[in-house]
Amino acid sequence: MGGDLEPGTLLEAYRAGYFPMPLGRRQLGWFSPDPRAILPAGGVHRSRTLARHLRRFEFTIDTCFERVVEACGDPARPHGWITPAVVEAYARLHHSGWAHSIEVWQDGELVGGLYGVSIGAFFAGESMFHRATDASKAAMVHLDGIMQSVEDSLVDVQWQTPHLASMGVVEVSRRDYLARLRVACRGPAPTPLLEAGPA
Repeated sequence: MGGDLEPGTLLEAYRAGYFPMPLGRRQLGWFSPDPRAILPAGGVHRSRTLARHLRRFEFTIDTCFERVVEACGDPARPHGWITPAVVEAYARLHHSGWAHSIEVWQDGELVGGLYGVSIGAFFAGESMFHRATDASKAAMVHLDGIMQSVEDSLVDVQWQTPHLASMGVVEVSRRDYLARLRVACRGPAPTPLLEAGPA
């Protein structure tokens, strides 16, 4: 409990296996679940319906980071935890090159996406949203394709859910996760994330 959302604090926490989540209006919690949910490289499950929908979408990286975070934090969504302070904190990380968004477009409209923190070959997925069928799944497929381009990559999705399990997410022990994390953080970042810049 406690701490702040300054860029240095966040990066140190992610490197140590923690992620933040506000608890109420004033408290900040730091979590390191056991087991931990990850998306294995190349492990995304593509149903026939998803494969068909993928052809309808276009993808970009970091073209509207704050719009993606704000969409993920829509107050109409149940169990929302993305406060204005969280949006501001991750926007600072984005503008310094540590946080990225993947945007999903259909007919010129932003219909889905995800955002997270990238350190070397490690990507900590924070949240995703969709306004069209399978748009958030499409964002995960695109992220998986990017992360497969480097060795020893690690995509963290924090906790397992039935939805994430259907996408190919698996659980590993915290000990295993931390070992993978140390290796991934020392690895090279995928070129698409290096070339993308703050919007």
